[in-house]
Amino acid sequence: MSVSVPETSAGRKVLASAANGFASFLGTMGGDCASVLGRAGVAEHDISNPRLALDLGAYCTMMELAAQETRHDNFGLWFGQQFQPEMLGLIGEATLSAPTLGAALETLAGLFPFHQQATHTRLGRDCGLLRLEYRILDGRIVQRRQDAELTMGMFVNVLRRALGAQWTPDEVHFEHATPEAPQEHERAFGAPAHFGQPCNALVFRAPDLERRMKDGNLDRWSTLRAELVRLAGSKGGPSFLDRVKGEIRSQLSEGYPHIDAIADALEIPRWTLQRRLADHGVSFSEAVEQVRQDLARLYLAQRHIPLTDIAILLGYSELSAFSRAVKRWSGVSPKSMRDALGV
Repeated sequence: MSVSVPETSAGRKVLASAANGFASFLGTMGGDCASVLGRAGVAEHDISNPRLALDLGAYCTMMELAAQETRHDNFGLWFGQQFQPEMLGLIGEATLSAPTLGAALETLAGLFPFHQQATHTRLGRDCGLLRLEYRILDGRIVQRRQDAELTMGMFVNVLRRALGAQWTPDEVHFEHATPEAPQEHERAFGAPAHFGQPCNALVFRAPDLERRMKDGNLDRWSTLRAELVRLAGSKGGPSFLDRVKGEIRSQLSEGYPHIDAIADALEIPRWTLQRRLADHGVSFSEAVEQVRQDLARLYLAQRHIPLTDIAILLGYSELSAFSRAVKRWSGVSPKSMRDALGV
C-alpha cells in the first residue's frame, strides 16, 4: 500500500520527542532511516532535538512509511510498547512528576494537545470505568494507524509506571480497521482490542487515583507544565474544513453522520456550519462524500478487509449502497477499484 505525504500545516505540530528512539528501533526492524525520513519530508536533525516541532502529517507519514519499509504491519504497535514515559520529553516528565495517579492522568489528557497539536485527548468516566481517549482532529491526515497504535502504547506505559509492569486495561479501542494480525494487539496490551471505533481509547477499571506517584514533585510538576505550554504556544488546530472532515470520520462507523451531530461536536450552530461550508464551496453531503472516498481508497488498498466491513466502516447500511457509491465516484466496482490500486 502506498503512503501519501500530506501538505504541512502551521496548526498541527508535534514535538520531536514523539520520535525519540525512532531511528534505532527502525534499524532493529531492518529499515533504512534515511530513506523513510526523506520520503516523509522530515530532516534527520529534526528528530534528534526533542523540543523541535515536526509537522503532524509528516510525522504520521513517517510512521506509515516505517511499517512499509520494514514490511512489519504492526511497527507502531511494537514501537509504542517499548516507548517509556521519559522518552516523551516534557509531557512525559510532567506526567511522571504529578503528585498522584489521578493528577498524572489529568496532566496527560489535559496537556497532550500542547505536545501534539490538532489532537483530542480526554479522560472520562462511564459506569465505573475510565476512558483515556485520543484522536487526531485533522481530517486531512487519512493514514494514521501506526500513530494510533504507538500512542496507545505510550499511554499504557504511563499507567504501568504507576500500577506495575503487569497492569493491563480492560479494553483497547482503535478507530482504524482490523489489521491482518489483531492477535498481536491483544498480546501487546493484554486486553481485547476493538477496531473501527469512533475514537482510540484505553478503557480500564478506575484504580486508586490518590496513589502517590513515585517521582511526584509539585514544584517540578508546575514548572514542566508551564514550560510545555510556553514551548507549544497553543493547542493549534486544523483548518475549518479539515476539522469538519475529522469529525465526520469519527462518526462514520455509527452510520451516516447527521449534520446536527457534527455541529454539536464543533460547538457551533447548524446554520453556522452550513454557512461556513458554503464559504468553502462545499455542502455537508459533499464533505461526507470526500471523507468516504478518501477512506475507501485507504481500506480497499488493504486486501484483508472484506468489502462488507469497509461498507460498515464508511457508514453504509449495506454493501450494495457502498458499491453504488464507488461506481458513482470512479465508474467501477469496489473490486475493480481494489484491483486498480495494485495491491
